[in-house]
Amino acid sequence: MTAAGDGPWLDDAAGRLVRPYTVSNGRTRPTTALDLLSQVRATGATPLGYLGPEHAQALELCRGPVSVAEIAAHLKLPAAVTKVLLSDLVDCGALTTKAPAFHHNPTDRSLLEAVLDGLRRQL
Repeated sequence: MTAAGDGPWLDDAAGRLVRPYTVSNGRTRPTTALDLLSQVRATGATPLGYLGPEHAQALELCRGPVSVAEIAAHLKLPAAVTKVLLSDLVDCGALTTKAPAFHHNPTDRSLLEAVLDGLRRQL
């Protein structure tokens, strides 16, 4: 088990010791519309007020453009919780967002071909 200041509270056998929705104070709806493929990026502004350690970890991951799904994976949190954390950071001016270019047509052929090509490269 790690000390409180050393990162997320994890136990090798039990996993996360703090329930994910505790991280977002029980909130399940973000104030900013975010898609799993939305890109977020740090603005360089210092967030005002108290933010939890997960907020700081998310902000650290956003030095360059990164998707909401990638941040959720790195934080090992559900996407819904991650969206709430990221929307907190957007609300305080620490992050900026950009919707995916294909958000109006998620079944765009070029998008699906790009995904298929990426999967083939992994095999």
